[in-house]
Amino acid sequence: MEEEKENQNIENHTTDEIQEEQVAASSEKESVKEAENLSAIDDSDKNSEKDSKKRNFLGRKDKLEKKIEEMQAAILKMTEEKAELQDKYLRLYSEFDNYRKRTTKEKLDVIKNASESLITSVLPIIDDMERAMQYNQKAEAELSVVVEGESLIFQKLMNILKQKGVTLIETENAHFNTDFHEAVSIVPAPSEAEKGKIIDVVEKGYMLNDKVIRFAKVVIYQ
Repeated sequence: MEEEKENQNIENHTTDEIQEEQVAASSEKESVKEAENLSAIDDSDKNSEKDSKKRNFLGRKDKLEKKIEEMQAAILKMTEEKAELQDKYLRLYSEFDNYRKRTTKEKLDVIKNASESLITSVLPIIDDMERAMQYNQKAEAELSVVVEGESLIFQKLMNILKQKGVTLIETENAHFNTDFHEAVSIVPAPSEAEKGKIIDVVEKGYMLNDKVIRFAKVVIYQ
């Protein structure tokens, strides 16, 4: 009887241990499963984070590539504009150089031939003077005829000079003006009102257009 009880106790004890082991095993399985679930969740979060980083990277890459394309297009446009401006510059420089050469040549021609027109106009006067001298040598011309001929020749010369812009500087009844006159002699004035007045002309002065080409040399009261 006692042996049966002891066996029963052993059997019960063994059953309890088995149940405890089963409970422990079940708890361990749940722990492992929970750990696996947590690992799966962690892996999922990691994958999600990776996907997010990948999308961000791809987004930045697309933006960078677009920006590079825009910069390349801008560089190409600037290169074309530079080539166009350089071509315009070369054309303008060439045109200016041709203009400079042409105007330089024209200026040299003007300087070289500046007196041609005047000389051509004076040649008929030389012819008149030669004819007058030949006439005077061949015949005893009256003085009045000689004077008249010389006067006509002189007047003809003055008219030609006037046509070329040459004018005589006024000195008659004029007062001394340093812009037009040069005093070569000074005479004491008889009165205060006469001071500065031109009383004689040693050499006539002339102007070409508005420029004095020779000052009138005069004698003045001082």
